[in-house]
Amino acid sequence: MFTLAQARHLVATLRPRVDELIRLRADLAELRADLAAHGVSVLGGVAEVKALEARLHAVLEELNSHDIQVKGIAPVLLDFPGERDGRPVLWCWLEGDTDVRWYHRMECGFAGRRPV
Repeated sequence: MFTLAQARHLVATLRPRVDELIRLRADLAELRADLAAHGVSVLGGVAEVKALEARLHAVLEELNSHDIQVKGIAPVLLDFPGERDGRPVLWCWLEGDTDVRWYHRMECGFAGRRPV
């Protein structure tokens, strides 16, 4: 369980990893598109696809090792189990947010997000 302050601190601490995830996602998408359309890419070939996939999975595993719930990678969506007013919630960070500014009840999902 995370407090809001802990979730915010962890987002700030892990920001370089999240930024790496975003770069890997973009490189992988571009490489796959080039290979599918032209059979070649300035980013490499099949070996580079596999290497990017492996690195992306390693970053996801690292995030998961902190008990963060990775709900999406395009865009990156992270949930941190916590409690608000005695109820279980998920503190929610979405790619582009500067801080953890949202939460939702566990059973309501993304559609139930509310500002902190």
